[in-house]
Amino acid sequence: MEQLLTAGAEALRKAALNEDAKAYILNNEALYKLMKKAADRYIGGENLTETLTKVKASNDSGFKCSIEYMGESTRTIHEAEKATTEFLGICDAIQQHNLNSTISLDLSHIGLEISENLCYENLSNICESAKGKEVIISAEGTERTDNILKLYQKGSKEFSNLSITLQAYLHRTTDDFDAMCKERGRIRIVKGAFETAKGLSLPRGQELNERYLYYVEQLLSKSHLCSIATHHHEIQQEVKKLIDRLQPAKKCYEFESLYGIQTEQLAQLRDEGYPTKLYFVYGQEWYLYLCNRLAEYPLNLFRALQDIVETQ
Repeated sequence: MEQLLTAGAEALRKAALNEDAKAYILNNEALYKLMKKAADRYIGGENLTETLTKVKASNDSGFKCSIEYMGESTRTIHEAEKATTEFLGICDAIQQHNLNSTISLDLSHIGLEISENLCYENLSNICESAKGKEVIISAEGTERTDNILKLYQKGSKEFSNLSITLQAYLHRTTDDFDAMCKERGRIRIVKGAFETAKGLSLPRGQELNERYLYYVEQLLSKSHLCSIATHHHEIQQEVKKLIDRLQPAKKCYEFESLYGIQTEQLAQLRDEGYPTKLYFVYGQEWYLYLCNRLAEYPLNLFRALQDIVETQ
């Protein structure tokens, strides 16, 4: 069974990177509506208005939130500018409704694949519009990691509200981690969800869990701002032990979970007094996101089928 689940996860991660499949689904009205029923479990909605309702309710329940407009790999200046305008709208909405929320984004959504200068200009506008609210750069495929970290290091020197995501499963993160710790922004630690070339990353398992915990321990010991972004119950419990032992000088940490996935665990951490954050995504480009969520636990395919059949 374990072998079958691993194979299923790898297949789903490969499917997530298939831009032709994504384009086909997004442009096929019948297929789009059908698969969106499965995606609805994990997304805030198709637009910001729908998502804000869920974010407000989550704030009222004691959760900090993060909002991301889904999308990546924009190929034209017009697409990048359109995405940037949407992120500026998120910034305005957070201010207008006084929400306890950060902003998250993929740099390739705002122009990284077109021009580093264009991307940085758009990122700067978003950071300024956020008015001190945190702007978190998400992780992407390994072919973009160098440029992502380079722009983060540049932006971190100009904007105190800029943060970065590091993927624990990448072997290169051992070196990247030391460099990112020299910057002032929060480091968001994830295991890593993208398919990589052989030899670039660790598979899911005990070694990856230990490496993840190592990074968290280093951040806590330095009282460096960090997000512990995982749904892994055992890791969450081990992090609690680290917090008790290290007693960081301030509450520099937060536990983070994606909306729709094991929220009951995050609620328990909230009830125990730990800072917690729910991560919301919205938009129409949910194909990659859905594939990656299913890849984390392929048996969720059966839940997706149930959602498709039962949701009217």
